Amino acid sequence: MMGRTRRGVLVLVVALVATVATACTGPFDRVFPSTDECHGFDRLTRCGQVRFTWMPGFDDPATPDHLDRVGVLAIGPASAHNVLVLNPGTSAGSAYFLPLAQDIVRATRGRWQVWSVERRENLLEDHSVLNLAKQGKTTNRTLFDYYLGWLTDPTVTDHFQLIPDSTVSYARGWGMNVEIEDLHRVVEAAGEHGRTVVLGGHSLGGSITTAYATWDFNGVPGGRDLAGLVYIDGGSNPTPVTPDQANLSLANLQTASPWLSFGGIPAPFLGLYSATGATSTIIDPGGASLGQTFALLPDNIKAPVPATNEAEFGFAIDANSSPPNLRAAQVHVGQLAASGDPRGWDRAGAISPIQRYATMLSGTGLRNLDGSAWYHPMRLTIDAGAVADGNANPAQGILDVKAIHGHDLRPNTLIYAFGAALGGQGVLDTAQVLAAQSGIPAQNLTLVNRASTYAHNDPAAASPQNDFLDGLIPFLSNVSRHRH
Repeated sequence: MMGRTRRGVLVLVVALVATVATACTGPFDRVFPSTDECHGFDRLTRCGQVRFTWMPGFDDPATPDHLDRVGVLAIGPASAHNVLVLNPGTSAGSAYFLPLAQDIVRATRGRWQVWSVERRENLLEDHSVLNLAKQGKTTNRTLFDYYLGWLTDPTVTDHFQLIPDSTVSYARGWGMNVEIEDLHRVVEAAGEHGRTVVLGGHSLGGSITTAYATWDFNGVPGGRDLAGLVYIDGGSNPTPVTPDQANLSLANLQTASPWLSFGGIPAPFLGLYSATGATSTIIDPGGASLGQTFALLPDNIKAPVPATNEAEFGFAIDANSSPPNLRAAQVHVGQLAASGDPRGWDRAGAISPIQRYATMLSGTGLRNLDGSAWYHPMRLTIDAGAVADGNANPAQGILDVKAIHGHDLRPNTLIYAFGAALGGQGVLDTAQVLAAQSGIPAQNLTLVNRASTYAHNDPAAASPQNDFLDGLIPFLSNVSRHRH
């Protein structure tokens, strides 16, 4: 893919800031080797406990056929009769849920498997040097220069190529309809052989969860085949955007980038920083940070003293040092050490281990996967404003959103809602509204608010004590009892 000129890239960044693809006809039809072969870089996917595949997705007429796919990272025994399907949030990828999913499988003693969704936009990512770094086959300097260093160093000639917006205009149509149709393929596969399926999501993934459960599939709500719903600091605002807002958003999108700027940082740069910063934290935690000296990285996420890779990564994402515009990326992982040159990272008081969060974002042990989405479709975020807890509204017709069955969920559906710093009590409130609409009794709801203590990403990253997981495991047990 053709890249922009170096000068154009510098102007853009300064102005706006900083496959394990298994070709197969059906999900997970590959035969995996025995456990004694489970070693090396891609050891996770070479063991049967972690499996990845791309499956055929929704056939969007405007999209090239090779991108009409949806991926699934499956964790846990393939024989498990219960499947928790999880939707990542804004600018997130399937590897984000890997450590949490492994915790769930262990805590349920293999009775549940977890399927983490990899959205189609992640097929555009270039993981070539990330893969090498995760294998230990290249240096941290090469990793950094390939993805970021070249922007300020003209001597770096082998580097990542940006994708001109003009070549991906079809992504302006990757809204809720495309997402839900892709997800429908995943949920149907998860439910094969009579398996019990629970659908959940983090952040925007919560809105996607409500959209799917209330979506109109030829007169049948998506929730008809779901035993439960899980909301992780995200959900659907019952108040929809207005028709004027919907029309304005669509009009603006036609002349803007197809991609969302996360925290004001344009695509794909936040994803590049996330992936390289997390990976350097894994492969060279004590090395002097290269990102900290990068001229195009926003100053407000740079440690105030020379820092290690781990310390710079921690400073940028910890809730007590990360800037407000990056609240959606934050965790509680500790603080800068009191001394050292370069300064290291002090993990005292952390809710989430910094190496665990780095693993989530890096996709450690996985080929061609990480925990961020470098290109997040703006249209998907726009359309989420019309889901409105599954209530029909005028904006839905404008945005092609079909979430109209908010009153038609099965009354025995179980719902677990966990609020953290970003969604807080609102996550619980919207879950209660959704339940009340469908006559789901209060005793079917598990509601936990940790907004005062948990940052947005702590529910997935916290360990060994994890309040979200402590509520999820008995919830999943209740689902199993209800269904069996």
